[in-house]
Amino acid sequence: MKYKLLAIDLDGTLTDSNKQISPRTLSVLLHAQRCGTKIVIASGRPTHGIAPIANLLRLNEFGGYVLSFNGGEITNWQTGDIIWQKEVNKSYLPYLYESTRKHHLAIETFNGQYAITETPNDKYIQRQAAINNLTITCVPDFLEAVNFSIIKCLIVGESEKLEVAEKELQEKLQGELGIFRSEPYFLEIVAKDIDKARSLCVLLQHLKLQREELIAIGDGYNDISMIRYAGLGVVMENAIEVVKREADIIAPSNDNEGVAKIVEQLFNLT
Repeated sequence: MKYKLLAIDLDGTLTDSNKQISPRTLSVLLHAQRCGTKIVIASGRPTHGIAPIANLLRLNEFGGYVLSFNGGEITNWQTGDIIWQKEVNKSYLPYLYESTRKHHLAIETFNGQYAITETPNDKYIQRQAAINNLTITCVPDFLEAVNFSIIKCLIVGESEKLEVAEKELQEKLQGELGIFRSEPYFLEIVAKDIDKARSLCVLLQHLKLQREELIAIGDGYNDISMIRYAGLGVVMENAIEVVKREADIIAPSNDNEGVAKIVEQLFNLT
């Protein structure tokens, strides 16, 4: 069966260690789109943090999609329409907030180009904002300030403290929220049953495509679901072993233009 949809994780997969896309990778992905392949950027980043890459890949021109917040939102990049979205139930925010205070961590959420937090000087809040080109907005009362719909909260801090909070939150809220680590210092909080595979299933139905027509490429824990789900699951050489075990194919590393090389091979672009 011919592959028609290519879902690519961003950090550690599409971009190199400097968060850049090489000229060769860009050229290959533009070529693939000209030949009819649809591209989906599937990332835990907020939509605003994916936008520069989506625009560089010209997804607006070729009709590509952005799957952001680890699957909490899907945007048709050509029209700007949000075709699917699942919000976090805000009734859980007080518990999440108190947990961060108890464990001396920081919490933030996102509203367009803004990161909303009480702790703007936290180094991990600043790191996340820099990666995603977000403006940090300091608020005196986080719970009062979040008067808008949210797709994801992020709890940040030192790995050891975050590990304790993660275990506690999972024991209390497992089955009610999605709680997982995307980095040692980032704990993601999304709505129940949100992951990249479930959102790609929604997109495939929207496009009237089969999962056998999907290739998924990733490197992280939060990519495992889509790697398992896709007709062909590709894992980067730089991934840890537990993720590599899920692969149908191992691609070269993100610092060795792995996405470009595997796309050339799979779509006969050389």
